Amino acid sequence: MVWFRKGKGQATRRLALYYTSDIHGSERCFLKFLNAAKFYGVDTLILGGDLTGKVLVPIVEVDGHWEMSFLGRHEVLRSLEEVTEAEKRIRFNGFYPYRCGPEELARLEADRDYADAVFRRLMRESVARWVRLAEERLRGTGVRCFVMPGNDDEFDIDDALAGSDVVVNPDGAIVEIDGYQLLSLAWANPTPWNSPRELPEEELAARIERLARELDPSLPVIFNLHCPPYDSTLDSAPQLREDLSVVMVGGQPNMIPVGSRAVREAIERYQPVLSLHGHIHESRGAVRIGRTLCINPGSAYGEGVLHGALVRLEDDRVASYQLVSG
Repeated sequence: MVWFRKGKGQATRRLALYYTSDIHGSERCFLKFLNAAKFYGVDTLILGGDLTGKVLVPIVEVDGHWEMSFLGRHEVLRSLEEVTEAEKRIRFNGFYPYRCGPEELARLEADRDYADAVFRRLMRESVARWVRLAEERLRGTGVRCFVMPGNDDEFDIDDALAGSDVVVNPDGAIVEIDGYQLLSLAWANPTPWNSPRELPEEELAARIERLARELDPSLPVIFNLHCPPYDSTLDSAPQLREDLSVVMVGGQPNMIPVGSRAVREAIERYQPVLSLHGHIHESRGAVRIGRTLCINPGSAYGEGVLHGALVRLEDDRVASYQLVSG
């Protein structure tokens, strides 16, 4: 972990923030995110997308006990206390527990549309529960909490993020924070997985441009763009074939840039003081594009580890930053 600092003198504008992204349903990581403000001594939290998980784990009641298959292991649960503890473990790992009986399990397995509807309901309920947790823990503390979707997140969750007096979804908007402008966008350029919030580069550029036209030129700007800039070292991922198998070179995955050209062009044009990104889990790091400090904290949600970035701004510059994990 390396601190970066430059310049001296009395700043007239300051902001200390913690940024993370790509927790993919891990309740353990979300709880760590809520604790980050107190732990790191900041008053602004930003979660930059890919909030939701991808797997439903049935817990099936059979003859007075429950059974489940989780992380490759079949488990038999003998009491409601054990079921509750199992549900906690499942959520901490980014999955969605679902209590049901054998008939319901058979329907889930036989009817893909029904299984998808159940999954989406659990996903919405999970995000709504996270919002309630944030309200309980942060209300009255003065901590600002920004949580936006990412390209992997279904539109179903947007309503769960709306209407809170503590959690703000900044996607597609410009929000002023202590004299800084936060410009946020959840969308990404096309991926091999055809995720919900993807756009061709031309359309992604148009969306960013429409937002950027609303910026006040007298105030410093922070970009909160889920997708990292193309060929920036923050967007290196394994090259995939059409069948999604990994291209290997010398026994190692062949890493290529997969970020957005539109995002890079916007950074080069508008030169925000700071640009925050996620999306590519493998590309943890920080790099400058012109005067802009660009950061991707990476993601290790599957291990229950929360990667983040602690950034302190003074006027129109980054006074210090640190990549942190916990």
